[in-house]
Amino acid sequence: MPEPTTLKLTTKDFKSDQEVRWCPGCGDYAILAAIQQFMPELNIPRENTVFISGIGCSSRFPYYMNTYGMHSIHGRAPAIATGLSVTRPDLSVWVVTGDGDALSIGGNHLIHALRRNVNLKILLFNNRIYGLTKGQYSPTSETGKITK
Repeated sequence: MPEPTTLKLTTKDFKSDQEVRWCPGCGDYAILAAIQQFMPELNIPRENTVFISGIGCSSRFPYYMNTYGMHSIHGRAPAIATGLSVTRPDLSVWVVTGDGDALSIGGNHLIHALRRNVNLKILLFNNRIYGLTKGQYSPTSETGKITK
């Protein structure tokens, strides 16, 4: 009996039909494009890939990937992703978060996910500002930075 053929995934396979809604010139576009280009190289089926995000501009990411995804609550994406990864080790679980989401209210969840050494991939978008609220300082803002 012949073996089933598998189609090679392409960058286009990972692009969703959702309109990308980031501000013009935002660096998040480059991160999204890089991940969409990189995913086919991993050779992991889309149905075995999950992106989990929290709050902030970066957290729209799961909508723009043609995989499973979840937009969770502020700072809790690492905790939710930990639960998924532990119960479904067959999945490739990614956390998408920003410096405000991960290093402020979510700092404790991020530290414990790292401490537990769970099989997660974490994309931390660091723009050194709370971009979604248009200019509050974040945990990674430069010392002395004047914000809105």
